[in-house]
Amino acid sequence: MIGMRTKPCPTVIVTRFAPSPTGLLHLGHAYAAMFARHAGKRFLLRLEDIDTARCRPEYEVAILEDLEWLGLDFERPVLRQSTRMGAYRDALAVLEAPGLLYPCFCTRKAIAEEIARSVEAPHGPDGPIYPGTCRSLSGEERVRRMANGEVYALRLDAAKAAREAGDLFFNEKGAGPHGETGRIAVQPLLFGDVVLARKEMPAAYHLAVVVDDAFQGVTLVTRGNDLFAASHVQRLLQALLGLSATDYAHHRLVLDEHGRKFSKRDRAVTLRALRESGVTPEEIRTRLSP
Repeated sequence: MIGMRTKPCPTVIVTRFAPSPTGLLHLGHAYAAMFARHAGKRFLLRLEDIDTARCRPEYEVAILEDLEWLGLDFERPVLRQSTRMGAYRDALAVLEAPGLLYPCFCTRKAIAEEIARSVEAPHGPDGPIYPGTCRSLSGEERVRRMANGEVYALRLDAAKAAREAGDLFFNEKGAGPHGETGRIAVQPLLFGDVVLARKEMPAAYHLAVVVDDAFQGVTLVTRGNDLFAASHVQRLLQALLGLSATDYAHHRLVLDEHGRKFSKRDRAVTLRALRESGVTPEEIRTRLSP
């Protein structure tokens, strides 16, 4: 239905590292890749290259070179999200059939103004939650505005999706930002009506990652604990799409001397710059050890 492969043996832990080729890898990426490699029997690489405006072939080449320099072996061929558009369309169709999606014509400015007018605008992990302005539009108005060529995004009706999915849980094998571990109850309304696709982005992060993890047979998703909250949305989507649940292992973030996350804009801490300055892979591994 959405490009599923045969499920791997459940005793084999399959992990992945999924960077976007929009810049050079830095120390934070190195830690995430090392954590994923050590956590899995099989280690996969996926390039999340849907954002064609920012992704560059030279960064793809640099990612492969940096991982090989670190001594991290990964299975080939490497999966590129840009080859998976059909699978994302199929997944959207599955969600659309029971009426779980709706077109949202609001601009970012209009959403901000609507939130500013609200005295008690609900907040989620990423800030104020979309107020649901377009959720109540009639089917006729939606069709009319789409036919007129208005730009829109596709949002998940979170309340309807929660009723459809019922009670859900995900298994945290690491530790979230507040020490969360074990069996975690899913909060399907945590992010509100999240965007799953836009005109310029055929699949937003939450949808693409869920579809691709299932396709690649990933059994354990490892990532920084800044993405812990995303597990609630992604477990919900797994259930709605009929996909197997993955386990999760969130880990600490690697911070600079000021306590900030590393950025691709900070070229001083990129693996390429460190390598050119004479730093060895062994020194990187020692620096990033717990």
